[in-house]
Amino acid sequence: MMRLFVVSDLHGSAYWAQRSIDSFVQSGADKLVLLGDVYNHGPRNPFPREYAPMRVAEYLNSVADRIIAVTGNCDSEVDAMISNFPFVRDCIIPLGERRLYLTHGHVYNKNNLPKLVKGDVLMYGHFHINEHAVVDGVHCINLSSAALPKDTSAYCIVEEERATIYDFDGKVVLSVKF
Repeated sequence: MMRLFVVSDLHGSAYWAQRSIDSFVQSGADKLVLLGDVYNHGPRNPFPREYAPMRVAEYLNSVADRIIAVTGNCDSEVDAMISNFPFVRDCIIPLGERRLYLTHGHVYNKNNLPKLVKGDVLMYGHFHINEHAVVDGVHCINLSSAALPKDTSAYCIVEEERATIYDFDGKVVLSVKF
């Protein structure tokens, strides 16, 4: 089974991009999943720490062959031009007997599920909080923004039977068994 390292809402922060990549490498995960809002801070957000989108692109491009990136509401076609990896709207990955549906969260989230079945997992960012809910038998995991959290900057390790959200000091924030 593939081990995924998931981070969301970097919003152009070179500081949090570098911390994410360092944590990804240390985790031994197979893929780095970006849940959108990679480069731009958005008009309603403050500038994050070390706002430098071109440096973020440089850092991410160094591991481009290991990235899965979904498009967020602050991402644009221009972002793809500086990235050596593709952005997709949503992504479905087999997770043992279930499916892992990766999206940003501005369209699909716990209040608006895509077509999933009981036992599947929906993972998204967008709301900048860490949260788990089960809706119609679907595990809905909201991962906080690394750069502009409303609670704790975090990343998630997803394995076949579990998703564990950690803060960047390695402390468990939330653990979900499927």
